[in-house]
Amino acid sequence: MRIHLQSPAADPLFDFSHVSWEAAVARAANAGGPYEVSVGSGAEDFRAAIETAEALICDASVIKAFFPCQAPRLRLLFVTNAGLDRLAPFDWLPPGAILMNNRGTHAAKAGEFGIMAILMLASQIPAMATDQRAGVWRKRWGHVAAGENLTIIGLGALGGAVARHASAFGMNVTGVRARPAPHPHCLAVAGTDRLDAILPDTRFLLLACPLTDATRGLMDRRRLALLPKGAGVANIGRGELLDQDALCDMLDSGHLSGAVLDVFSPEPVPPGHRIWTTPNLIVSPHTAADDPATYNAVSLDLFLDNLRAWREGRPLPNRFDIARGY
Repeated sequence: MRIHLQSPAADPLFDFSHVSWEAAVARAANAGGPYEVSVGSGAEDFRAAIETAEALICDASVIKAFFPCQAPRLRLLFVTNAGLDRLAPFDWLPPGAILMNNRGTHAAKAGEFGIMAILMLASQIPAMATDQRAGVWRKRWGHVAAGENLTIIGLGALGGAVARHASAFGMNVTGVRARPAPHPHCLAVAGTDRLDAILPDTRFLLLACPLTDATRGLMDRRRLALLPKGAGVANIGRGELLDQDALCDMLDSGHLSGAVLDVFSPEPVPPGHRIWTTPNLIVSPHTAADDPATYNAVSLDLFLDNLRAWREGRPLPNRFDIARGY
């Protein structure tokens, strides 16, 4: 099989190499083969490989830069991002090619970041950071997380990992997702139609769902106002999931005690934007879920798992459902 790995355009920490591919094959059980593998890093490398490639591994920036294109033999397209909302509409996808994402790659890092964000909110670290910038000595007493109500919207790889950590801290975790099946680390799981009833009892809210037509603007001004006074908000999903201006207004007024945001609209946050100066708000520049030391290795492991399923005629675990948006 002819496989091409295309490195991202401007992020060398996530470059592919023949060494990383060979290590992934060595880790895989029944990796199959033989494989003819090329690794590229620019437009010339991409053009030289795409006309004969049967499988392409790349990130969303490569899709944005080079598609649509002629890829007559392409059968498998593995994108090393979990959220592919910025690639919609998907009319650039070559006929007959199966689109996959790397769902699962982000779980470990995002789980740690998510529980860190909740613990920061419980300890009033965003407010302390605001005091520090102002040169103000003010004692702020945090409290333990055990027994507090945490609502997690989205229980995929990201939200599920945070739920696992939160339950270990003794938090009362409620999950919200489109299909409200039970989750091992949640006391309860509800559908999004129950969200309004859940928010008034939510001490901490974590957004970890994909951005789709159904979730865009999910936490609007009305819903943010349903949170009790003193609640904290963390977002590791997408900036467009919530009304940023409404969030900032409620931090300014003191209705919300703090927020930890890893995602924004727009990105990067431009100079002079109120996000930079809103009190009790911690900014993380979209780095919550990615670890350069493990990212490509886990992504390649997932690709080989999917390639094995494809060879054996089984459903592909990471196949992206264009209609659902994840």
